[in-house]
Amino acid sequence: MSKTGYALEIINVHKVFNRGTINEKVALNGVNLNLNPGDFVTIIGGNGAGKSTTLNAIAGVWPTDEGRIIIDGTDITRLAEHKRAPYLGRVFQDPMTGTAATMDIEENLAIAYRRGQSRTLKWGISKAERELFREKLCVLGLGLEERMTSKVGLLSGGQRQAITLLMASLKQPKLLLLDEHTAALDPKTAAKVLEISDQIISENHLTAMMVTHNMKDAIAHGNRLIMMHEGRVIYDVSGEEKKNLHVKDLLARFEEVSGGEFANDRMLLA
Repeated sequence: MSKTGYALEIINVHKVFNRGTINEKVALNGVNLNLNPGDFVTIIGGNGAGKSTTLNAIAGVWPTDEGRIIIDGTDITRLAEHKRAPYLGRVFQDPMTGTAATMDIEENLAIAYRRGQSRTLKWGISKAERELFREKLCVLGLGLEERMTSKVGLLSGGQRQAITLLMASLKQPKLLLLDEHTAALDPKTAAKVLEISDQIISENHLTAMMVTHNMKDAIAHGNRLIMMHEGRVIYDVSGEEKKNLHVKDLLARFEEVSGGEFANDRMLLA
C-alpha cells in the first residue's frame, strides 16, 4: 500500500503526439486522478477526449511528456511497458486480442497464471492448476469448465472476452484496465461480459478502470464515474450521487463544463 493510501495516482500527466507538426494533437492535458483501493471507475467522454490514451499512459504504451504515474506506492512513470505488466491486467476492445487462438483454454490460462515466473522446459499443466482453472471457469457460468481442451479460436467473441477477463485477473493485478471491452459485442453478450466483469472485480477486490462509450453502462457499473474532455478530467462523481445519475444529467454536466454539446452518436444512441 502506498504512503498516501491510493492504489493509483496520476499526477499532472501530459502527452502531445506529433509535436511541432501540422498533425500535432494534445492527447492528455494535465490529467490528475487518484483511485482508492477497490475503486471501480468508469470513464466516459467524446471521441479524442483522452479516455484510452489515459489507459495507454498507465500501461506504458509510450512515454508521457510530463507528470507522474504511481501504482500502489511504486512510481512506474519511467518503467518500460513489459516491466509494468506485473502491476496490470488489461482487456481490449477486440476479443481476438489477449488470447492465443490456436491454444486450448487451459493453456491460455496457464500462460496468464505463470506470468512473471521463470520459464522452464516443463510445460505440462499440473493437477492443482487444472482444478484452479476449472473452479474459475465455473464461476463464469458459460459451461467452459467442460471445454478446457477446446481451442480458444473456436469460441464466440463473448466467451473469448470472458476468458481474457479471467486471464487478466488471475494474478490479482494492482489495477485492471478495461478498454471498451464490450464495444465489439452484441448487446446481450455485452451485458453478460459486464456482469462477469462486475463479479471478477468484486470477488477479487480489484481496483479497476473501464473506458466505455455507453453512458448507461457507465452509470450502472462501478462505484465512481469520471468524464473526460480535451485531455483532462472535467467531472468526477461517486457513491449515492453516481447511483442517482441519468444520461440527461451527464449530458447537461458536459455542456455546462465544456461549453458545447456532446457530439458522439455512439454514446447517445447506446
